[in-house]
Amino acid sequence: MAKRHKKSRYKGLKLTFTILIFICLLASVAALGVCAAIIKNSPDLDVNQVLNLNEPSVLYDDKGDFMDVVVSTENRTVVPFSSIPQNLKNAFVSIEDERFYQHNGIDIKRILSVIFIDIKNKITNKTGIQGASTITQQLVRNIYLSKEVTIKRKIQEMYLSIKLEKLLTKDQILEAYMNTIYLGGRSFGVESASQQYFGKSVSSLNLIQCAFIAGIPQSPSIYYPYSTASKNNPSLYLNRTKSVLKKMYDNNYITEQQYTDAIKDVSNGKLGIQPYTPPNNKLKYEWFSIPAIESVKADLKSKYNYSDTEVDHLLTYGGLKIYTTMDENLQEETKDTLNNNSILNGISYKDKNGIVQPQASAVVIDYHSGEVKALVGGRGTQPAMSFNRAASSSYLRPPGSGIKPLTVYSPAIDSREYTAATTIKDSEWSSTLAEKYGSNGTPYYPKNDEAFTNVDMTLRTALTRSSNIVALKLEDKLGLDKGVSYGEKFGINLDSTDMSSISSLALGELHQGTNTLQMAAAYGVFGNKGLYTYPRLYTKVTDRSGKVLLETKVKTERVLSSSSAYIMYNMLKGPVNSGGTGYNAKFGDMPVSGKTGTSSYNKNLWFSGLTPYYSASVWIGNDSNSTLPSSLNSNSAAALWAAIMEPFHVGLSSKDISVPSGVVSAKICSESGDLASPLCYLDPTGSKVYTEFFISGTVPTTTCNLPHTWIKNDSKKITDILENDDDKTLTDNEDEDYKDLDDENEVDTPSNGESNNNTTDDSANTTDDNTSTPINNSNSDNK
Repeated sequence: MAKRHKKSRYKGLKLTFTILIFICLLASVAALGVCAAIIKNSPDLDVNQVLNLNEPSVLYDDKGDFMDVVVSTENRTVVPFSSIPQNLKNAFVSIEDERFYQHNGIDIKRILSVIFIDIKNKITNKTGIQGASTITQQLVRNIYLSKEVTIKRKIQEMYLSIKLEKLLTKDQILEAYMNTIYLGGRSFGVESASQQYFGKSVSSLNLIQCAFIAGIPQSPSIYYPYSTASKNNPSLYLNRTKSVLKKMYDNNYITEQQYTDAIKDVSNGKLGIQPYTPPNNKLKYEWFSIPAIESVKADLKSKYNYSDTEVDHLLTYGGLKIYTTMDENLQEETKDTLNNNSILNGISYKDKNGIVQPQASAVVIDYHSGEVKALVGGRGTQPAMSFNRAASSSYLRPPGSGIKPLTVYSPAIDSREYTAATTIKDSEWSSTLAEKYGSNGTPYYPKNDEAFTNVDMTLRTALTRSSNIVALKLEDKLGLDKGVSYGEKFGINLDSTDMSSISSLALGELHQGTNTLQMAAAYGVFGNKGLYTYPRLYTKVTDRSGKVLLETKVKTERVLSSSSAYIMYNMLKGPVNSGGTGYNAKFGDMPVSGKTGTSSYNKNLWFSGLTPYYSASVWIGNDSNSTLPSSLNSNSAAALWAAIMEPFHVGLSSKDISVPSGVVSAKICSESGDLASPLCYLDPTGSKVYTEFFISGTVPTTTCNLPHTWIKNDSKKITDILENDDDKTLTDNEDEDYKDLDDENEVDTPSNGESNNNTTDDSANTTDDNTSTPINNSNSDNK
């Protein structure tokens, strides 16, 4: 019985053992499968990334001339192996990988030793986990892999290390390692570390300085001599330096006498660490270069699905060539104009941070191509990485009345329900509207900057005088949704608060705001046949071999019909003429259109506008968002705009933008907005009848019947005029103020065809009731 029981138990153990072996085999097969999959998905081993380390990315201007080196938080200068002291090479090998010259990429003996120590520490509750990475593994991790601590990364690291050792010599691997290893602060590589800590080249380091640098990689934060902990307790990095010297002695790299002398020198304070000097990584063309770099980063991530880390690494070490759109000379002129403006300098002061106030920004764009030619994000001397007031999404300001052409007048004209001659009364806001747009039970009663005129005002006149009440009434008629739709098509940021606020949409009191880059691009639509051209800060990016990684094209979207865009362009000549709010924007005989803007309490002053060649925007304000001195107004911004734009137009023809097909003109009475009657011409000032532009089919069909004050109820005179006049309201062919342009001088505009915009242009051959004439070209301001 006992034998049978014993035999049965043996069979049970045998079965259990067999099952365990089978499970282990299955687990091993599964593990091998997982490892194979991880290895298969390892990144490509591009040896050039090890051999070509000293290629920072570079920016060039629009003529291909050098601008800047890509800014980085890292500081690295690659030096050849021959320039690195033998003591430094020996120090790294001794402390980091003493069997470096014997293993094939991974150190099996060290791995087993570390496993044993880690298990022992776990059992005895000792803290700390031992590392087993070789120099080759660390190099692979720094160049090809992330820093995350995972089994997947470790397997790939070991596989790639073995593979790399078959392709490169030990000296090539050690050279690359010493040129890439992080050594505290902003230092990557031994040359930058030597400069950072000792103020000299790595080739001049003595023995104890070599030992100090080699000791840093184990814990750069702890052994960083400029940290608070190290300043309070220098023994942290001094003892580490002594440990490196001991390993060098143990591995027979230095003699006993050298070791003894070196230990004394460390103890006697002869390490020679220099005082800390804050880094200066400011770029020469920082205002332009940093937004260009950010644009390249975003496009690289979008096209190649790079992570932030991968993009930063590529820009820092990839040797990319970034060809920007910046005109170097005009960028410098724009910066100098902002810095040396006499009006601003006369009231300037420095804030608590030492930054000059008021601040200003400016952007100039070739709106046909979208190329940004100048971008200046501030005035005065400022530290690296300062707020870019021209392009930063975190520095936005309300544009005031500068938004009216975008969200009020453009949708009105483009709808064909309103024309430049449509009249709206410049009078008190009704109680019904006050209740409609009030909040929290408080009615909203807006005001003009000047007193209400209480007269009917054409949209052209309202835009020229920047009437708030007319803009608000028109926006109400259009509906807020319409204003939102056009604002977004013009590239303006609108949040949910703005979308439901008539003061935001009609008066530019945006919740967040906009910047000069957005406004310059938006105003380009009026000169570009209604097309919005997306701003471009670079044209292409190539890698170190010349392969094109990114290339930008002219990208446009339809915002307005070409007819609507031209009429808006012509209407915007009003604000820059005598009697307009931005008459200082005129320079030379170049045609100019644009609009001023002032936010509440005179905190932000703007002028945005265009010529037949460029669009531009200028902003003035305090960083604290406080009220500006009363000596400044939006016309001051207009003057600054003109000073910036004038150099851009040297040598350019002053011919105006051509009138597109589908635009006709008619003589209009400025008081009624109707076709001018014979009586309107009797105005002694000669200013009541003017030539207005219309989308074909929208010319008024009624003739003015206002009892003009200059007639003084002289019925006989009126009768004589009406009976004897041969209809002076027919056309503007006799008007010498509107001459045709030569087609060869027309400014070319890129076009991608009409979009889905529900407004289309009619034929140029349409006339209305014999009161209008199709116009193809014009070079005159309205009178």
